[in-house]
Amino acid sequence: MPYRIRPDRPFSDEVVAVASGQLQRAISALEDQPEGLHEAIHEARKKFKRVRSLYRLVAMDQKPFRTAENARLRDTARTLSIVRDATALIETVTYLENHALNDEEKDALSHARAALTERRDALALAETDLADKVAAAIAACHEAIASLETASFPSSPRKAAKLLAKGWRRGLARARASLDDCHNSVHEEAFHELRKAGQTYWMNLSLLRDIWPSAMHAKRAEAKALVDTLGHEHDLALLADLLDRETGLIGGGEEFSHLLGAIIRQQQELRRDALLRAEHLFGDIPAREGTIIEALWIAAATE
Repeated sequence: MPYRIRPDRPFSDEVVAVASGQLQRAISALEDQPEGLHEAIHEARKKFKRVRSLYRLVAMDQKPFRTAENARLRDTARTLSIVRDATALIETVTYLENHALNDEEKDALSHARAALTERRDALALAETDLADKVAAAIAACHEAIASLETASFPSSPRKAAKLLAKGWRRGLARARASLDDCHNSVHEEAFHELRKAGQTYWMNLSLLRDIWPSAMHAKRAEAKALVDTLGHEHDLALLADLLDRETGLIGGGEEFSHLLGAIIRQQQELRRDALLRAEHLFGDIPAREGTIIEALWIAAATE
């Protein structure tokens, strides 16, 4: 089932269908692995994020269920992260190569890519229990699907609308708070929180896109651009952190300086771009936007 809640159908049925559909897709990816194991893990982790975001929006009043399922899917994703995260660092260096200013930076980045590829391959060889982790993840998905039987979602359009408005306001308020933190701090964690808030907003727009298709489509495009920008920024922060922790990975001297300079320069540019995008995307007052969502849902569900 697509990642959307249709207002013309029973709300509870739609929520269960969306959650179970995403979890079943994660199972299929991990079992079939059409593009290889590590791409399957990447796909499964994306589905876990979508289900967790869904629950933050529609399970506001079911704290035990929301807390338990968030922890289950978060912890399951973490067990599958080692090699995928190592691969993401290689992709980050490749991204930086496209923004290199000179041959010295290109050479430094090329050498870094080779070193990170060697590191990723070594991690993959050392992770001998990955098949067991995948099997455990599949079992966790089945358990998460079964847990939906314990959840209860509103049946009337008006109650569903109030629930959605509440979740929407909270998500947007979180985004505004994260944006304020980014203006007041250069710490990478502030921008990481803004990225997560942007991801949640993009997913919420996807879930409710049928209540105002044209406006939601435009907003989704803006949110996706912000998330992509902050995704690159976060990957650069992780790369810088790795270089700081594993000092012998790349080597020192002038080549290291070129590499670090490329990271810092691109990270600063991405942050400036992200702040401008976020100011526009999260410009509305959370209470006002929540009220609009509530009215739109009622109108779409009762027409």
